[in-house]
Amino acid sequence: MLARQRQEQILRQVQESGGVRVTDLVTQFGVSDMTVRRDIEALAAKGLVDRVHGGATRATERSVDEPGFQVKSEMNTLLKSEIARTAASLIQPGSSVAVSAGTTAYAVAVALQPLKRLTVVTNSPRVEEVLHDPERDDRLVVLTGGVRTPSDALAGPVANAMLATTHVDTLILGVHGIDLEAGLTTPNLQEAQTNRALIKSAKRVVVVADHSKWGVIGLSTIATLDDIHILVTDANLDEEARREISEHGVQLIVAQEN
Repeated sequence: MLARQRQEQILRQVQESGGVRVTDLVTQFGVSDMTVRRDIEALAAKGLVDRVHGGATRATERSVDEPGFQVKSEMNTLLKSEIARTAASLIQPGSSVAVSAGTTAYAVAVALQPLKRLTVVTNSPRVEEVLHDPERDDRLVVLTGGVRTPSDALAGPVANAMLATTHVDTLILGVHGIDLEAGLTTPNLQEAQTNRALIKSAKRVVVVADHSKWGVIGLSTIATLDDIHILVTDANLDEEARREISEHGVQLIVAQEN
């Protein structure tokens, strides 16, 4: 097979699944690790993919690009469901939980619906809608105020002031990107401030992010890896990334297919 043909197939797989792993491509094409890495480098040089630890992902948006909720909700849906079920299992009945905006955090909110005696604080109108049930007297849902962002978060001074006096057991935090050096990031400056307020409000911070978020850097850093306790991700996150995350003292939980 010609290099151009391999690269076309690699690009197609990245576009369809969001990312590919070098080890899988080596097996698929029957070529060396170095050959696959050169193919990925050639695609990355054209801006068609992004190189990440152990593979490639869809070309990253600019640091200020902020896809809307609907666009994000159509990406990696199966992986988000697996992550959501795993993250929801960490929440105990009778506890208080903050849930951020974002499609993966929203999926966790859906998975939390059966839980009894739950107090939820959120800056996501979509999370509030899915968890608010006037017939459930064992669940309290508190929605912060704020200005709505493209990702359907309520952010800004009103949300920050409310969260400054809030104290929850656990925060479920969705992020735009995760990077070893840049930490947890978002393209929206107001949302970054509100997410920092969410982190300060929580005893335990659980980040929910599929493997495609690794190596993605948004405009503003929310927190470092040292500021979080648990990362729930999927099995496609490569071993080097897993090692680096664990070295920062973060408990890594890999969601399994059901």
